[in-house]
Amino acid sequence: MGSSDINRRVSLLAFWSIPLALGVMGLKLVAWQFTGSVALLSDGLESIVNVIAAIVAFFAIRYAARPADTTHPFGHHKAEYFSAVIEGVLITVAAMLIVWEAIPAVLAPRPIEAPALGMAINMLASVINAAWAFTLIRAGRLYRSPALSADGQHILSDVITSVGVLIGLVLALLTGYSILDPLLAVLVAVNILYQGWKVISHSVSGLMDHAIEPEEEAAIKAAIAAHAHGSLGVHDLKTRSAGQAIFVDFHLVVPAIMPVRDAHDICDRLEDAIRAVQPGAKIAIHVEPETEKAHGVKVKVEEISK
Repeated sequence: MGSSDINRRVSLLAFWSIPLALGVMGLKLVAWQFTGSVALLSDGLESIVNVIAAIVAFFAIRYAARPADTTHPFGHHKAEYFSAVIEGVLITVAAMLIVWEAIPAVLAPRPIEAPALGMAINMLASVINAAWAFTLIRAGRLYRSPALSADGQHILSDVITSVGVLIGLVLALLTGYSILDPLLAVLVAVNILYQGWKVISHSVSGLMDHAIEPEEEAAIKAAIAAHAHGSLGVHDLKTRSAGQAIFVDFHLVVPAIMPVRDAHDICDRLEDAIRAVQPGAKIAIHVEPETEKAHGVKVKVEEISK
């Protein structure tokens, strides 16, 4: 699948997150209107944040898909990480809103009205959210989209909130202690804060040019080891990820008397092999003769796959 096809699919998924988030928010606010539950209101407030996050993710993904230009020669891939950081901040804001609404209800608990209807509506919203959250998380991993993954994690935290809210409502109804409703809302807010921290830390790591996953790097090393015949070794292998893009950089050592054409053929072969295991990888190979002092740790070809 080409990069343009991947960008189109990622953008389409991000777009559909917006109407789905609006629909889910509407269902949750209707559930709150029927019951007067502070936990359901808190759940609805988090959905407002979900709508904003979905819009931010959509525009960030569209911007990240723009081709490289004179001012951004390496592309715009990292725009998705900014979206993910914003989503993490919004998750934190949602948790604070929940606590803000829950504290007065803890001090003055209110009885819950029409609980069955409100819980049924909220459950329907949760089922829709759960299905979409797993779709986005799976697509985010498949297409290497930090924004989609963050949006999916954000929605998944909303699902956890909704489940906690429903449990709190059931306990409040069974025991007659209305205070359980806002208390559980506070506990759910703590969990949301933790989810927000995970999203932010992962995104900041991406902005700091974090290396690709160990298994992905191992596949690249194996590809180099299998197709570097004719060279004397490689060294200073570096990788980094930026949104959907993977960057691979290393030095290739060749005999000093090797013609440029032959060295170029080895590079072409290595690039094809690396892209076979990491499609779309951006590769930079620095060719140097065996008489040149290595800039990094020199490794023989047969050792790199170990």
